[in-house]
Amino acid sequence: MSLLVVGLSHRSAPVSVLERAAMEMDAQVKLLQDTVAAEPASEAAVLATCNRIELYADVDKFHAGVAELSTLLAQHSGVGLDELTPYLYVHYEDRAVHHLFSVACGLDSMVVGEGQILGQIKDSLAKAQDLHTAGRLLNDLFQQALRVGKRAHSETGIDRAGQSLVTFGLEQLAAGADVQAWARGKKALVIGAGSMSSLAAATLARAGVGEVVIANRTADRAERLAEILNDGGDTGVAARAVSMESVPGELTRADVVVSCTGATGLVLSAEAVAEAVAGRVPDAGAGRGLDARLGAGEVPPVFGSGAAPAARLPAGSADAEDSCPLDLAPIQAAADFSVLGEGAVAGMAAAELEQHAAWVDNAPRPQTGGAGASFDPAQDADAIVALAALAATVGRIPERRKPEPVVGPPRPAPVLFLLDLAMPRDIDAAVHRLGGVRLVDIESLAEASADAPMAADVDQVRRIVADEVAAFGAALRAAHITPTVVALRTMAADVVANEIARLEGRLPELDDKHRAEITQTVKRVVDKLLHAPTVRVKQLAAEPGGAGYADALRTLFDLDQETVAAVSRAERADDEPENSKDRGPA
Repeated sequence: MSLLVVGLSHRSAPVSVLERAAMEMDAQVKLLQDTVAAEPASEAAVLATCNRIELYADVDKFHAGVAELSTLLAQHSGVGLDELTPYLYVHYEDRAVHHLFSVACGLDSMVVGEGQILGQIKDSLAKAQDLHTAGRLLNDLFQQALRVGKRAHSETGIDRAGQSLVTFGLEQLAAGADVQAWARGKKALVIGAGSMSSLAAATLARAGVGEVVIANRTADRAERLAEILNDGGDTGVAARAVSMESVPGELTRADVVVSCTGATGLVLSAEAVAEAVAGRVPDAGAGRGLDARLGAGEVPPVFGSGAAPAARLPAGSADAEDSCPLDLAPIQAAADFSVLGEGAVAGMAAAELEQHAAWVDNAPRPQTGGAGASFDPAQDADAIVALAALAATVGRIPERRKPEPVVGPPRPAPVLFLLDLAMPRDIDAAVHRLGGVRLVDIESLAEASADAPMAADVDQVRRIVADEVAAFGAALRAAHITPTVVALRTMAADVVANEIARLEGRLPELDDKHRAEITQTVKRVVDKLLHAPTVRVKQLAAEPGGAGYADALRTLFDLDQETVAAVSRAERADDEPENSKDRGPA
């Protein structure tokens, strides 16, 4: 059997895919049960966090295991297999061990060095143990991952390389200002009472907020968290619990909101946030500029490279559509779209680009308007040439992921700061467009952390991981051959016993003293003959590629495979009490 992990994370998939692939607890339980019920897998554990979903399994066939685990992830996440496959990664045997140890040390986290992942790995192991889907391999693996993670944090300065998502998110909200100075005296609303929300509440209390309000669907958990904060000693924060129904009212009083729930739908809509700040943003209607004019589902206009905003052809006009090779019906849903701009050719095949370029050269030009507005056909021509070169290279003009920024009235200073740490998201992404509001979510955190500096201690942690992976692999391979060695010594003991019995039949006059001496002599001879080969085979088996020595030993001594399997089952049975103890705190 061999370790296999199939998963996706913020490193392999966009946030939009991670958000859709996120699983509730019931779905995770069903995924584990279906995995161990599948033919290639005998053990399974799932590690699900806000920016990763990974399925670990002990499988007997690599290709069948990859296919089965990928299919199960797609089924239980609700994302089609064809859509999910490009974002999946696969790690096998030592690479799978290396991946989990790196995750445990915070090397694979969105914020390098954060320690919260250790608690999530511990929860993942406990869940698999409770469901009896974790056997000897995954128990040993996850327990060792926890030890490696703790070692990395205690022996290195990896903590200086990063912090929890909560701290990083608050730094993004503060926009470069000192977090404690920014947070001092603010009223905070924390939605949710799980591990991430509890960490957020405690972090805000230490940062110096004046009040923390906890809202949760389960009132007892919210009240317990508020009680812990009130008894927290020197923070001096006032904490209270409220129901989820009270959130709209509390939103109008809050300065900072952190949300991290397990809800599958939105907890805060853009409309609710807009209502909460309506009376708090000076001249809110005019201050939001373009944002205030956009309705639900609308997008900002796409401006081309050649014309100013005032020099647009009216969407849907006869001149705009006349002989243009583009299908403008879906494109012109965006107000003020110009078929003369570079956005007009996004997604066009290289073969069509030439036709569009010819049309642009002969198309009627819009009238300029407004002071300083001008139109230079040469600028659009330069853009077409550049796009043609790109099309010749990649065969297609890529879609623009984000519209070009639109110059508008300045946005008012934020009066409400929102931090969304949930996956899927709790807060409507449309809140980004509201004036007087600053929203930081998983997607913006991923963009910000991409450029975050890494401490020199990261290299030391990588060396620790490499050493621990080698030691774990050696121990795993040595353990793999142990049942074969035990079976060999058992067979030798049976041979000795049978030969002593034959000797007693031939020499019935032997007294007990001589019989015992002969028995001990034969046993010593057998032990000495087997000692060097069995010790050496364990050493060889611990080295990379040493798995074949167990097969060689079984073949050379004609050992019965069922005998070896019986030893393995007996060892697993002996480990059960220890595993049950492992379900306690790690």
